Amino acid sequence: MTDETTTVLVVEDEKPMLLGLVDSLHLEGFNVLTAEDGDAGLRKAIELKPDAVILDIMLPKLSGIEVCRKLRERHDSVPILILSARGQESDKVLALGVGADDYVTKPFSVNELMARVRALVRRASAPSRRANNHRFGDVELDFLHMTAHKAGKQVALTHLEFECMRYLIDRSGEAVSRDDLLRNVWNYNADPTTRAVDNIVARLRKKFEDVPANPAYILTIHGYGYKFVD
Repeated sequence: MTDETTTVLVVEDEKPMLLGLVDSLHLEGFNVLTAEDGDAGLRKAIELKPDAVILDIMLPKLSGIEVCRKLRERHDSVPILILSARGQESDKVLALGVGADDYVTKPFSVNELMARVRALVRRASAPSRRANNHRFGDVELDFLHMTAHKAGKQVALTHLEFECMRYLIDRSGEAVSRDDLLRNVWNYNADPTTRAVDNIVARLRKKFEDVPANPAYILTIHGYGYKFVD
């Protein structure tokens, strides 16, 4: 069971789905906030600062994509899990590209969804057991306070992006497989069809590399995975 002080905001306009998610989250020990449109969801996420957000992609007034985008523009790193009835890869790439930490397609297993929410909350709240800061080039990462800067300017990162950077940096100079990242950062079993790792690495390169197409720090190991080098 989860600490009862942990709060999840559910933004969902389909009433049966919303009530089902609320019941399941309560059974897991979460406090639950709800909103039934994007505007209300964005407002509650900003004002009430939940520990995680479950966000439907198709919402009245403001889409889930726009809610996610606006939160990340505010440098809000709250873990966000997107729910969608659309399973196309392009939708997943878009959601992850604007800063979502996870993406689940309807219909879904409630047990799997709860496991993913627990994993997001756990990663967000876990204290670092490694160095609190790391610098490379003109980039500074503060893992204790979850802040990032490049050339003195703040860079918005999600919790998942921080964890991916931390995992690669902790194994600096080593080749890390995509499956290894999925198991240890996403807490998923290996899935050879997923592009989740490639998508997040592409985002990190855009944020930290001077020339993302020719990276100096986050290198590709073709057919295997990635390697971080200082």
